[in-house]
Amino acid sequence: MVDTLQHLDTQLFLFLNGLNSPFWDPIMLFVSGKIQWVPFYLLLIYFIARKYGWKTLWWLLAITIVVVATDRVSSGLFKNVFQRLRPCHNPDLQGIMHLVGKCGGQYGFISSHAANTFGVAVFLSFLFKNRWATIGLLFWAAFVSYSRIYLGVHYPGDVLCGAIVGAGIGISIWLPANHFINRKRSA
Repeated sequence: MVDTLQHLDTQLFLFLNGLNSPFWDPIMLFVSGKIQWVPFYLLLIYFIARKYGWKTLWWLLAITIVVVATDRVSSGLFKNVFQRLRPCHNPDLQGIMHLVGKCGGQYGFISSHAANTFGVAVFLSFLFKNRWATIGLLFWAAFVSYSRIYLGVHYPGDVLCGAIVGAGIGISIWLPANHFINRKRSA
């Protein structure tokens, strides 16, 4: 069963990774970066501050906890336990996959980019309570996550499981944070 899933994951990876072009290479490399998103994060902080005032500090603390938790779970737990090679480190895929940029660490299950972005997107979706914001945030998380497949550093299963774990962590941090911050508001 596991072999069948890995085979399907590899075939889907080769298909999605094969949808590349010189036009998209720098765009996907940009999308997958971290520093490039600072203006977007500042815009999100502005909207949070506009809506919540000084309570923004509590919300930013909760978002920081989401990012730290998703990163620790994905990098510190899953990658070390499962030790699944990234596609770019898989000798069977050398010469048949498209690699853009650096390969990264040896192991890729689960995708930290997917876990982080989906954790933040789901948390912020609850915070903003706006359908269009939710759609935009989930699109952003999916686009960043897909870029990891495009670049050749993650299988679709790495990304899908990362998204599920990240969303779960986003929800699990939202529930106590919302309770705590709302309790603080009425106190």
